[in-house]
Order: sequence, then C-alpha cells, then structure tokens
Amino acid sequence: MQISQILYKIDSGDIALPEFQRGYVWTRDQVRGFFQSLYRGYPIGGFLTWSTKAESASTRGGSPEKDGTVQLLLDGQQRVTTLYGVTRGRAPRFFEGNPSALTGLHFNLETEAFEFYAPAKMKDNPLWVDVTALFQGGLGSHLPAVTALTASDASLVTVYIERLNRITQIKDRSIHIDEVTGEDKTIDVVVEIFNRVNSGGTKLSKGDLALAAICASWPDARPTMNEALRSWSDAGFSFKLDWLLRNVNAVLTGEAQFSKLADVEVADFQTGLRQTIESTSYLLNALGGRLGLDHGRVLNGRAAFPVMSRLLHHHSGKFPDAMTRDRLFYWFVHSFLWGRHTGATETALNQDLEAVDAGGVDRLIDTLRQSRGGRLEVRPDDFQSSSMGSRFYPLLYMLSRVHGAQDLASGVPLKDGMLGKLSSLQVHHIFPKALLYKHGYSRAEVNAVANFCFLTQDTNLQISAKRPEDYLPEIAQRVPGALESQWIPTDPDLWRLDAYRSFLAARRELLAEAANSFLTKLLEGPSPVGLALPAATVLKSAAPVSEVSADDEDMPGLTALLVDLEDRGFAAPELDSEVTDPVTGSPILVAVAFWPQGLQAEVGDPVVLVPETAPAEQAALEANDYRVFHSVEALRRFIGNLHTGQAA
Repeated sequence: MQISQILYKIDSGDIALPEFQRGYVWTRDQVRGFFQSLYRGYPIGGFLTWSTKAESASTRGGSPEKDGTVQLLLDGQQRVTTLYGVTRGRAPRFFEGNPSALTGLHFNLETEAFEFYAPAKMKDNPLWVDVTALFQGGLGSHLPAVTALTASDASLVTVYIERLNRITQIKDRSIHIDEVTGEDKTIDVVVEIFNRVNSGGTKLSKGDLALAAICASWPDARPTMNEALRSWSDAGFSFKLDWLLRNVNAVLTGEAQFSKLADVEVADFQTGLRQTIESTSYLLNALGGRLGLDHGRVLNGRAAFPVMSRLLHHHSGKFPDAMTRDRLFYWFVHSFLWGRHTGATETALNQDLEAVDAGGVDRLIDTLRQSRGGRLEVRPDDFQSSSMGSRFYPLLYMLSRVHGAQDLASGVPLKDGMLGKLSSLQVHHIFPKALLYKHGYSRAEVNAVANFCFLTQDTNLQISAKRPEDYLPEIAQRVPGALESQWIPTDPDLWRLDAYRSFLAARRELLAEAANSFLTKLLEGPSPVGLALPAATVLKSAAPVSEVSADDEDMPGLTALLVDLEDRGFAAPELDSEVTDPVTGSPILVAVAFWPQGLQAEVGDPVVLVPETAPAEQAALEANDYRVFHSVEALRRFIGNLHTGQAA
C-alpha cells in the first residue's frame, strides 16, 4: 500500500491507534533520520495492523466514525505519525506527545541533509526548503525559487528539481502491511502480539494493560487523566499516567496491583478518578503549605501518594484535623528519606495500604517504624549524601522553608515566588566548587548536601566564588542570625578551605538536630508554624529553585552536549543526581548527569554519565541495567550510533 493511501485511511478513520498504545515518543533526531532514510530509499520496515469491528474498537482520539471494520495500528505508530505530521502539517487525531518533533523539518538542496529549522542558518537562505510546505504546495510551487536560485548555473536546475521530486515521491512509496485478523484475536492476544513485535522498544506496562481495558468501556479515560497531568505540570509537578492510575487503584480497591482494576465498574472508576484528582491537588497544596515542598524538583516520595490518597478517601477527601495531617506528613517524610517505596513498590504499598485501612495514620507510622528496626531518626551521617538528587536535598529545602531560613545578604525569610528582579531562589555552594576542586576535594564532597544553602539570585551573584573565610564574617556582622537560620557553623576556624571536612561534619550535626526537632513536632501535632488546611482547587504554579548549573569542571564538553541533546529532542537529565539500586533503594553513586527513563523518555535503559566508577559501583550499575558512560565523547558516539530509523 502506498504511503499516500495509508495517510488517506488515517483521515477517513480506516486506520486508527488502539487505546493501549503509548503516545508519540520520537525525538527530532529520529524524525530527521527517518526522512533521510526515506529520501535515500533505505528499507524502513512494514506495518502491522489489527482488523477488528469498528463499533467495538477502543481507539485513541475518539471512536472510529465509520461502520464495518477498522485497522488498529500495532506496529508502526512512530513512523506513521511522523509521515502524517510532516506531510500534512498537523498531527493525526490520535496524536499524544510533543508536537514540536513534527514541525520545522527542512531540506538542504546542496548537501541533501535534513535538519530542523534554525534561524541563524536558514533564515532567508533559499537552499533550505521547508519539507512540509513542499508536500503541501507540490513541486510546482517551488520551481520559481529554484529557477532564481540557479540563475548563475543553469545545470543545477535539473539537479535541484530531481532532489525535490525525490522528496515528494516519498508519498508514492509502497509499504507492506501485515494484518492480524480472526474472532480469536481478543485484546489480550493482541497486546501479547504487540509486546512481542515491539520487544526492542517499550513494552506495555501493567498500568497500560489495565488502562486499555478501562478505555474499551470509557474512551475518555485517558484524555481525562492527561488533562489532570497537564494541570499539575503547569503548576510545576510532573507525574506519569501510571502514577495517577496507581493512585486511583489504591482509592478504589485498597490494593497496589493494577490487576485489581479489572473488577471495577466504569461508573466507579469515573468517580474514583475524580476523587483522586481532587485529593492529589489537595495533597500538593498541603505539602507546599505545611512542608514547603512546592515544586516537583523537591517533591520526593511520589510513590507514597497512593497511601495518602487512600487515607483521604476514608475521610471524604480531606484531613479530618491538623493532627492527622501532621502525623501523615511525618510518615511521608520518613518514608522517602529511607526509600520505603523504592524497588519492590507493590509489596511496600500493599503493607501500607493495609495499615491505613486497619488503623489509619498511627498504624502506618508503626509499620514504618518496624521496618526500620524500631527507630525513625535522622542522624548526622545521613547528610553525607551529595547532589540535588539525594533524598536529603528535599529535606534541606523543607527545613529552610518551614524554619524561615534567611537570605544571607538581606536577612529576609526565604519563600517561593519571591517578587522582584533577581529575587528567585537559587542553590548556593557555601564553599565554592572551583576552590574545592582546586584543593583536591572529590565530587561527592564538593556537592555534599551539607555544602548547600538557599539564597536569592541577587545574593548568590554578590557572593559568587568568594572564600567563606572572606564573606561569612561580613554576613555574621551585618545580618545577625542569618548564618544560624541556615545552620551554618559560626566557628571561623571552620570557614577555611583546609577545614572543609570539619565544616561539613559540624553542619551535618546542626541539620540533623533541626530535622529531628521539626519531625518530632509533626509527630506530636500542630505547632505554631502550622498552616490552614488548603482547598483542593487552588493549586498554583511555584517558581522552582534553580538547579546547580551544568558546567564542564567534571566533564569537558558537558554543557555543549546538553544543549545539543535538547535541540535534538532528547530527554533532559537530572544533574548531579544520586543513582540508587532499584531493588534495595540504596545509593550507588552520584552521576554528573542521569537519565532515569532513558535518553528518550520511557524508551531504552537508564543512562548514567560519570567520570569514573569504583569496581563495586560499576558492577552494581551493570547488574541493574544502567548504561554507563565515562566521558562526553563516549556518550556522543553512542547517540550517533543510535538507529534513528528504527521500526516503531
């Protein structure tokens, strides 16, 4: 079947996307590579469809507007979507993803290269042709421009026209389509076929399978959930669809396993989803107001939300009193500090859900305490962790917010959304990174959580890379109490570079004392810093704290690599991030850059970029299927070797 016929069938509804398929995940780099392959006539593989009755088909983007049968695309979604988006100039109705991956593709008449629009290179340059405009207007619409371009060399007219013609003829290319047919091909059988065909890509999760069954009876389930996810994303919190579904499952069934949703009626699921969306917004407001955890970068412990959603479900979606709220948050903080729901998520969740149902928040705390050998306490050594990816980074941010830590220059208490030029919050290294590296300290020591504090951008710029022994005495004199409010040791002997390790030890003591004091207040009930219970509908966007910026001190070329990957549509990494064992939750190392969902969101193995690893660290990473790179050049080579025209 010709590509043009396939695209027409998408317009007519004869070819659609089954609801259980994930959204569009290709990057611009893959789109570019795919069209390069098409232009050169390389094989791009065939497609696989499932022929089923239109009236019973559960499809993305609404039910098929036709009678008879419909072909649901099992293999080829990424390629078909790319072809449709670039040639039609718009995404197909079943599209779910980042539309920028489909817009702006250009072709260079001279080099025959495909690239996405870059103003500095392409603006007013007739050698660059908009591929979508070419498909829309046809070859004839570009003949005048080609003729003018080749006025000084008539021999190029034929060459350029032939190249443009080769692009327009892509729609005439024939693609083989295999069909899965037969009454015995139930959705379970088809999903199994899908997973086998896509064994090299992203398999459907248990959540995808559960949602597929729900969408078969309620097609609006996925759009409704995605709308909620977008609203939280706009407020600074990024969650996955599986995560929301897990919360709904806990609310409705009191269980962690997605299979339990099979027994839930559609009407009950609709009610449970609405309640879960409301309770999630309610929780996010409460966590921001009571703990200061007001944006996604500091919101650890997301896997604990199903437990909190279940507790709210028992109280009509709201905390019955401030005591219950504080004690639940005591449990929440300790659960993410000790990795309660890292690894075998369903096992721990089931234990906690059972505890909530049996005895509420008190039983929940007892269960966590027993799993920790009877003790829930933060110790100074716990702050030995490093990086903004550490579990103790959110704790430091939380303490700074709830205790009213002061800006070191102005003495003003720090809070989110500070107004005025250069007033946004930033992470500050008390001992500057460059000085520490120069004196031989390791990455883990340089990026220790105990070396972090929070300042306004203005103060951060004022301090810059000054030595602590030079700027801390001035602050102690000019802004009394500011150092103490940030738990910075006031002994001048600890402010010297040669005393850095002693400084870290002293600050860890202060931080542990502050953490235990606040957590004890949560356990015992509301304290003077308690805030009013929030409404469920006032979630607002908070300005996140600026991260430690990527630099080239540890990995030469890192900044350029990250900019390049962003331009090419790859996922953004976590910088200076703690990498943990996914089973035990124990930290392995701190990576310069970490892609926990793969270089392409939810596709491929997690990627770790780190200068060096000890043998035990390397073994732990490899045992857990982390793909490790020790230089920017090695990672670039890997990305360059990716098969951008992969079947999908």
